[in-house]
Amino acid sequence: MKKIITTFFFLTITLLCFAQHKGAATFTNPLLQSGADPWVIYQKGYYYYTNSTGGNLVIWKTKRLTDLNKAEKKVIWTPPAGTAHSKELWAPELHFLSGKWYMYFAADDGNNNNHRLYVLENPSADPTQGDWSFKGKIGDSTNKWAIDGSVFENKGQLYLIWAGWEGDANGQQNIYIAKMKDPLTVTGQRVKISSPEYQWEKYGDLHDDHDPAHVNVNEGPEILQHNNQLFLIYSASGCWTDYYALGMLSTTANRDLLDPASWKKSTEPVFKQSPANEVYAPGHNSFFKSPNGKEDWILYHANSKPGQGCGKDRSPRAQKFSWNKDGSPKFGIPLKTGIALAVPAE
Repeated sequence: MKKIITTFFFLTITLLCFAQHKGAATFTNPLLQSGADPWVIYQKGYYYYTNSTGGNLVIWKTKRLTDLNKAEKKVIWTPPAGTAHSKELWAPELHFLSGKWYMYFAADDGNNNNHRLYVLENPSADPTQGDWSFKGKIGDSTNKWAIDGSVFENKGQLYLIWAGWEGDANGQQNIYIAKMKDPLTVTGQRVKISSPEYQWEKYGDLHDDHDPAHVNVNEGPEILQHNNQLFLIYSASGCWTDYYALGMLSTTANRDLLDPASWKKSTEPVFKQSPANEVYAPGHNSFFKSPNGKEDWILYHANSKPGQGCGKDRSPRAQKFSWNKDGSPKFGIPLKTGIALAVPAE
């Protein structure tokens, strides 16, 4: 009897220790010390992460996104010198479409006025393996300035969304959408579905003449799908300001996504700076699910001090979010760095 009691005691202690250890799995933000425009996709047990480096395209591979600082890291492509896409590689996004991997990114020749969207393709099952091939420019027939390209599917139709200029000069940055024939080809004309209109979308004068037409920014569009609803989350105001924040357009899956009237803009930002938590200029986000598929997470970059602007001080952070009763996302406020957070549920 004594032996049974002793065995039961040690078994109980073991189970309690295991439960405590399992429950103690935490992480702290930031996930990396530097990394603007963070993007992540989950495929077959692995998270594949990328962010802007400026000079090349890099993929991190990890089973747990919160272990990003220990992840395998690989440069998948470095542009040749002297081309229209050799410099200022911004906001890469990795997508798995029609059985292949695609990397969409913006680049130019060193002159920001020449930024356009480009795409790479890789047929390998693992995007950190195999050969990446440069497939050239992607966009609509206007061939206007473009950055922050993202692709999503709705009811079997692929769409490209991006930030662009109306003309050939920087009057303001708008959000555009166009249909895609396949992952490499835009078909039809672009449609403008969002322009800066509220004051919180217009911070960031860089010009001596204080002309607000030069600082109105909508960029970084990302689609968040929930039940039959579609939310386009975008970044507003200049990234060089502490007021950089996330705005939201809403529609439903069965509306005409090429009709601007189908999209309703929120009058206030849905995620913005928190001086109390020492988080400034949060923006350019992506979304991911926990490994068990039950939790929703937002991944974004932000600064830890005011006035740090668009440089290497921006670091990637992750936090869980919930949903409002009307089905819209409830992001809350950006959390303070250095505090322990439970890892995404496995």
